[in-house]
Amino acid sequence: MTSSTGTTTTPTTIATVCAGFGRDLDQCLAQVAAYADRARARGADLLVLPEASLGGYLSVLGRGRDGSHDEQPESLPPVLDVDGPELRRVAAIARDLTVVVGFCEADAGERYNSAAVLTGDGVLGVHRKVHQPLGESLFYAAGEELRAFDTPVGRLGMLICYDKAFPEAARGVALDGAEVVACISAWPASRTASAGDVAEDRWTHRFNLFDQARALENQLVWVASNQAGTFGSLRFVGHAKVVGPGGDVLAGTGVGEGMAVTTVDVTDALATARRSMSHLGDRRPDLYGGLVGLEKESLRA
Repeated sequence: MTSSTGTTTTPTTIATVCAGFGRDLDQCLAQVAAYADRARARGADLLVLPEASLGGYLSVLGRGRDGSHDEQPESLPPVLDVDGPELRRVAAIARDLTVVVGFCEADAGERYNSAAVLTGDGVLGVHRKVHQPLGESLFYAAGEELRAFDTPVGRLGMLICYDKAFPEAARGVALDGAEVVACISAWPASRTASAGDVAEDRWTHRFNLFDQARALENQLVWVASNQAGTFGSLRFVGHAKVVGPGGDVLAGTGVGEGMAVTTVDVTDALATARRSMSHLGDRRPDLYGGLVGLEKESLRA
C-alpha cells in the first residue's frame, strides 16, 4: 500500500480479546491457542490477550471503609518464569503471530503482574505493571520501567490496566518510539454505586475514556484487551478495542466475550495524524520537569 507521503507501507491486522481466564493453566493455554487460531484465520498479525490470561487475576480488589484491605483472595495466580514452559508454549502457539499475553512473573523471590510480547521465536520483551491500585501492592512488586520493543508489527509498547490512568505511562512508551501500545487489563466494574447494567457502569466509562484519550494525546494506535465475565467478587467491564491515533474506536467487542479485529496502516495513520499538529513534537519539556517531579506531600496539599 502506498501511504499519503508516497512511501510503500504494509497494513497490520490487529486482533484483541475480551474473555475470562481462570487459574487452570492448561485451560488458559487452550484458550490462547483457540484465539490464536481465530486470529490467524482472520489474517491477524498481532493478537492481544487480557491481563492475567495465564492463571487468572486476583479474585478480590478493594479497600474497606476504614482504608484497610478487608478481603483476601482465595488463591493467587501461579507464578511463571519468563523462560519457563508456559511461555514457551505460548511462543509455539504464536508461530507467525505477534502475541501479547498477561501472566504472574516470578523473579528473585518477587511476584510481578507482567505482560510479554512473543512470536514463534520466543519472548521479545516484558513489561511489569508500574501502577498498583487498591491493594495490589500486597501481592505484587511494582515495575520500574516504561519502554517499547521492536517486533514484527513495529515498535510496540505494553501497559497493564491501571497504568492507563496515568498519562505519563503512555507518554513514556510513546517517547521510546512506540507506534502501537497494547494495554492489557482485568478492569472490573465499580464495587460501590455500581450499575445494574455493566455497560452503564462508571468504571466502564472510565475504561473507555482512558483508551481514547491515551491514543489521541500520543497520536498512536492503542489496543485494549480485557477480561470478561466474573472472577471471585469481581465483575469485568469487557470492551476490548482498537483505537486509532485520532481517538476513534476502529473495532470493539462491547461488554461480552469476543475478539475485535481491524486492519490499520500504522505508518500512514500516524503520519496523517501528526502532519498538522504533532502532540509529541510540539511538547515543551523545558516547562514540565517541575510538574512531573512533584512530591506526594505536595499532591496531598
